[in-house]
Amino acid sequence: MKQTSIGGNKRKAANILATTGLVIIFLAYMFPFVMVVINSLKQKRDIIKSPFSWLYTIKGLSFDNFVKAFTQMDFLNAFKNSLIVTVSATLLVTLLAAMLAYYIVRHNNMISKITFALMVASMIIPFQAIMIPLVSIYGGTLNVLNHRLTLIFMHTGFSMAMSVFMFHGFIKGSVPIALEEAAYIDGCTRRQTFFKIVFPLLKPIISTMVILNALAFWNDFLLPSLVLTDKKLLTLPLSTYSFYGTYSADYGTIMAGLLLCVVPILILYIILQRQIISGVVAGAVK
Repeated sequence: MKQTSIGGNKRKAANILATTGLVIIFLAYMFPFVMVVINSLKQKRDIIKSPFSWLYTIKGLSFDNFVKAFTQMDFLNAFKNSLIVTVSATLLVTLLAAMLAYYIVRHNNMISKITFALMVASMIIPFQAIMIPLVSIYGGTLNVLNHRLTLIFMHTGFSMAMSVFMFHGFIKGSVPIALEEAAYIDGCTRRQTFFKIVFPLLKPIISTMVILNALAFWNDFLLPSLVLTDKKLLTLPLSTYSFYGTYSADYGTIMAGLLLCVVPILILYIILQRQIISGVVAGAVK
């Protein structure tokens, strides 16, 4: 009885410590976001004077920063550009990566092995190592920069390796080949088998890759800044840069603009959050 009591107390103490640690980590992660929300409701002088003060200590709170940000960053046009780029690139990556991963898993030949190995190896190459040649070739030689299609094409290409890797693991571990064999017996072609049998079974990993890729495309600043220069084509992250002046910055408007950029993709994350963890775990199984 004594050993059981001691063991129970140790476990209880360990659970309390673990919970406390998780709460501390959660607060540390949430603190910057809370500060952005609070400072977006302050005037510029209050932000400079006391950026870490809470709402009840500041007078003159208003939503003027959101109105100003909405107008100055041309929110509707920037939102349209971000939506077109994000949705198009996400759909292309999801479909092409699923098809390629399915081919690699079901065709165990030298070509598929080399293709998969090269795609996995390409994941270690940082974008910063190729961005200068990329801009030089596409801008100087081909002269195809400053187009949404170019940005969609680049987003799709840079995201294929990770997406194929995740789809490959999920198909190999969670999609039984017996279902496909039964479909072939019933007269389905290879294309019908993929789209009617295999693709619906990929819902968990599709949800995961949609949110991961959509987050990356929506929030990306570096690649669009290299491709897009026309104000009519700027995405939301690029449009927030208009709040920065040569010698000063309107911090309240910047905070409001950041929130306007975050809210749409945050809603998507909340909708698909149940699928994310299961898809990541299943896609990592090999």
